[in-house]
Amino acid sequence: MTSRARVMIVGSGSREHALATALAAGGHRVSVAPGNAGTHRVGENLPLRSDDIGGLVDRAVANRVDLVVIGPEMPLALGLVDALGRRGVRAFGPSRAASRLESSKAFMKGFCERHGIPTASFAVFDDADAADRHARAARRPLVVKADGLAAGKGVVVADTIDESSSAIDRMMRKGQFGDAGRTVVLEERLAGEEASFHVVCDGSRAVALAPAQDHKRVGDGDRGPNTGGMGAYAPAPIVDSVVHDRVMREIVQPTLEGMAVEGNPFRGVLFVGVMIDAGVPRVLEFNVRFGDPETTVIVPTYDGDWFDLLDAAARGDLSGVQALPPKGAALSVVMAAAGYPGDVRTGDRIVGLDQPMPDGAWVMHAGTICAPDGSVVTAGGRVLAVGAHAALLRDAAVAAYEAVARIHWPGEHHRRDIGSRALDKTPLLG
Repeated sequence: MTSRARVMIVGSGSREHALATALAAGGHRVSVAPGNAGTHRVGENLPLRSDDIGGLVDRAVANRVDLVVIGPEMPLALGLVDALGRRGVRAFGPSRAASRLESSKAFMKGFCERHGIPTASFAVFDDADAADRHARAARRPLVVKADGLAAGKGVVVADTIDESSSAIDRMMRKGQFGDAGRTVVLEERLAGEEASFHVVCDGSRAVALAPAQDHKRVGDGDRGPNTGGMGAYAPAPIVDSVVHDRVMREIVQPTLEGMAVEGNPFRGVLFVGVMIDAGVPRVLEFNVRFGDPETTVIVPTYDGDWFDLLDAAARGDLSGVQALPPKGAALSVVMAAAGYPGDVRTGDRIVGLDQPMPDGAWVMHAGTICAPDGSVVTAGGRVLAVGAHAALLRDAAVAAYEAVARIHWPGEHHRRDIGSRALDKTPLLG
């Protein structure tokens, strides 16, 4: 066990609350910038935006932080790891150049093509008319992806040709995502089942964590618009031992080797969004940070020490860290604010957080703040990730939905079928 360390976590979601909880439980001093009403209970919240690169670096230096753990993609794309390194502060996360695996989908697709990493066929456009002609000439609906960062909402999996064309129009002509959508990637739809495959990397080695499955659509049965994620569970049975080995051999290792060859060794967590069809994995996307809400179910299923894992990767030497089988199973349900994923209402008081929870259940905060009277109120679209950890996934699901039923605020909504793919597709009530 590593001695007590000072750890700064950057971000404010349920991902950061889960990591802060695990690190604090390991005896480490945790601060979170900017944090939320949940992280406030396990460490110190810092009044710094996650994109305030200069402010974050100055605070890390002043507080003599031993390790900075960066949650969201934006500070990584802005070069926070590089800036911290120049001041002698160790950070868990990739460099700005290595972050292009997520911050530019065009770069990512080209990288896969250069290094023989299996993914869907694609074309890149910075002219809307040319993109529209390509989409219509395909004579089948395509996936339309904004090239840059769009908070997890820049992907449209079209069901019709007109829907592909409409997505191109919104992104490229109407500027739905600003500069992030000025260039788009059009790619073939892949058949199969999606999984979230996370590996912690030191530049050449990788330690795999529990494979997870996210639920992106807002409504039960995968209906409605895409969101940043409405719930997750782990481990995902679609990733059996054969698929696991193929992902490591055909995707993860070539990615690490390719990034090193191109002069940008990858350190941090590589989150591979993978589509699996008949046991064959192909890359949907790369993310260069932990998924949210996937982190809330990956953290409790990891049977090692979180500081040792993250710090070893940041130091560039995972040789002393072994991959461990998942410990039990976990399931997490996102409780969202009225209007999400559209115009969100905030400021509603959350009731029930002080109630006893079922065994193994937990509440991770995301869009929350502490009001002046001490109550907790909504402050974002995805407000809470409420879940549970148990020996069996079904038991985790039951406990999670029991916990969800104890928490209320006006306009709250959540999915009732999280984990259904692994639970015989039987909807859960809550």
